[in-house]
Amino acid sequence: MPETPRLPGLTLADADQLVSTALAVGRERGFPPLAVAVVDVTGEVIVLRRADGGMPATSRIAVAKARTALRMLQPSGEIALPGEIVDTIQHLYGGDFVPRAGGVLVTDGGVIVGAAGASGAHGSEDEEAVRTAVERWQAQS
Repeated sequence: MPETPRLPGLTLADADQLVSTALAVGRERGFPPLAVAVVDVTGEVIVLRRADGGMPATSRIAVAKARTALRMLQPSGEIALPGEIVDTIQHLYGGDFVPRAGGVLVTDGGVIVGAAGASGAHGSEDEEAVRTAVERWQAQS
C-alpha cells in the first residue's frame, strides 16, 4: 500500500516542541497564562494548548494571530492597515484576522513551514514567547 502524502512543513513533533517551549518561556518570564497555537502552511491547527488559568478566549485569539501572520506573510504585530481595511479583512475571514502582536511565521531555511500565535499576556509578551520558541526550534534544526 502506498504511503499517504503529506504537506511539506511542520510535523506534530515540531509543533508540540514549539508550543511547549512558548508556554515554558511564558512561565519563566512570569507572563500571565498563555494559549499557544501552531498552524500548518494551510492555516489549520496542528497543536493548541492553553496554560492552566488561561482565559478561554485566548485559545481562539492565539489561532487567529498565527493565521494572520501566515495570511499576511509577516508577524501579526507588524501589520499596519487602516481600520476600514482591517474590518473588511476580518469580515472576509469571519473575524479570524487579528493584526496585533503575538503571531509569527515559522521558517526553515527561508521557507515558511507554518506559523505560531500566542494570547493571554500583553501583545509584546505573547510575541516574545512564540518568537523565542521559533528561534530555539530553528537553532536546533
